Amino acid sequence: MTLRSTFAAAAALFAAASWLLPASRKTPADARAFLEKANAELLKLSVEGQRASWVRSTHITYDTELLAAQADERFIQATVRLAKQAVEFDGLTLPPDQARQLKLLKLSLTMAAPANPAESEELTRIASGLEGAYGRGKYCPPGGGDCMDIEEIGRVLAADRDPKRLARVWTGWHAVGAPMRADYQRFVELSNKGARELGFSDTGAMWRSKYDMAPDEFARELDRLWEQVRPLYVSLHAYVRKRLVEKYGADVVPAKGPIPAELLGNLWAQEWGNIYPLVAPADADPGYDLTRILKARNATPQDMVRFGERFFTSLGFAPLPATFWERSMFAKPRDREVVCHASAWDIDAADDLRVKMCIDSTAEYFATIHHELGHNFYQRAYNKLPFQFRDSANDGFHEAVGDTIALSVTPEYLVKIGLLNSAPDASKDIGLLLDRALEKVAFLPFGLVIDQWRWKVFAGEVKPAGYNRAWWDLKLKYQGVAPPSPRGESDFDPGAKYHVASNTPYARYFLAEIQQFQFHRALARLAGCKGPLHRCSVYGNPEAGARLRKMLEMGQSRPWPDAMEALTGERRMDATAMLDYFAPLKKWLDEQNAGSPVGW
Repeated sequence: MTLRSTFAAAAALFAAASWLLPASRKTPADARAFLEKANAELLKLSVEGQRASWVRSTHITYDTELLAAQADERFIQATVRLAKQAVEFDGLTLPPDQARQLKLLKLSLTMAAPANPAESEELTRIASGLEGAYGRGKYCPPGGGDCMDIEEIGRVLAADRDPKRLARVWTGWHAVGAPMRADYQRFVELSNKGARELGFSDTGAMWRSKYDMAPDEFARELDRLWEQVRPLYVSLHAYVRKRLVEKYGADVVPAKGPIPAELLGNLWAQEWGNIYPLVAPADADPGYDLTRILKARNATPQDMVRFGERFFTSLGFAPLPATFWERSMFAKPRDREVVCHASAWDIDAADDLRVKMCIDSTAEYFATIHHELGHNFYQRAYNKLPFQFRDSANDGFHEAVGDTIALSVTPEYLVKIGLLNSAPDASKDIGLLLDRALEKVAFLPFGLVIDQWRWKVFAGEVKPAGYNRAWWDLKLKYQGVAPPSPRGESDFDPGAKYHVASNTPYARYFLAEIQQFQFHRALARLAGCKGPLHRCSVYGNPEAGARLRKMLEMGQSRPWPDAMEALTGERRMDATAMLDYFAPLKKWLDEQNAGSPVGW
């Protein structure tokens, strides 16, 4: 059994009975009893799954992977069955909290299989095959040579500076999508049929219905946020293009057009931090080196995590439980294979919190620890709510909260905790802001492209004959990037991105980038910060902590605008906070771009 077969088996259950159930004579009392039973069952299965997944991730063997897959299968099967039963209560007048739980249960899945058993089986087989094809993907150079998996290819794109090799490797990886094209077309047809049986116009509309607003209103909201931040992105794009022209020449990088995607340090041009050495300003030294400071102090992994914990206790949060320190994985074991990718765990949906990391004493890990603990403290804050509400207000909030805390890792904070003697003048911050913008600002248009393309495909606005053209039209429109050579409809470049092959919604990542700055600005104002926003830290401010905790404790129990208002006093997402944060950089970028082409 594999994880792919787990999801296939679970989704096949959709075919067991039609979602078009006849009107029932259910009562509000029946709904309450159903939710009590459903929450108890899902909580039990979730805990079993989390324990199995933890063992799989911290001790990788055939058996631990099998046990985790079996636990996943049981949880998904129960979710599918209960979501189907929840439809029976449609039309009842229920208390708001119960109505919301039923809604969340019905919207908890990303793929609705048709009621027809043969079509359901076909859809799950295709979905499994698409993800499997991506996972097996490699680039094998023509004429011989070792094949390269995506990790190796990523390292080449990050560090190599030979444009011809970058183009070969980029093209080689993107060939992984071509065999998926016909299957993806059929996947769209079948998943749309299942979504329509649930009452949605298409799968994209089903995804957009999860944001406490009408699907079309949510799409307009993303457009509005993008228009707020687009000028900042355009300035960054123009500056980076100018520096790449200096590096590679105008015959490789057009001075007035889109940037070749393979030159931006990432397979999908979604984050540009790997090319920071090529575009950094001459006086980029921030005046201190946190990695060097941590290593000079021989900071252990536990020391690093203690710094993060003390950040939260300074805000008035209770310390982490003793079991956190006993059960977390802070360093890579010498005796077994593990997943080192940093993650925060809520094993029992109560107080068994953990992190899983292979920590090194670096500035990057120092910030990552603060981020991951943001997840842990969020998880504990909502652990008294019904199971359906034990999640963030919308799927962007969890990542946004973790990143909000990481934004408070400033020189002033480092002074307060004794890692710096004094904070350098803010005039030295352009390099730091540029580095952060290459990660966060550069990501914004890509965060839109993935789902913009899929929404158009699901809605029939983009036909199969134009899949790849529409993909590159959107990447040009939003990102201002172009492929290293012409791409045709025999290619299927969307399939070269995991989230497309695995049918994973992507708008959450765009939301998280916007929300974190809005959260940070609100907390900084509450803490009385008078300096530039990028230098504000809420460390040691219990008033900011109380406001943050109020929002965290709401979990998913209320529509996300209520949670937003609890923290920020605002009911709309607002990207001007990101503009405030990067204001010094924007001014500097415009000065650097003076007299040079801007836009594409």
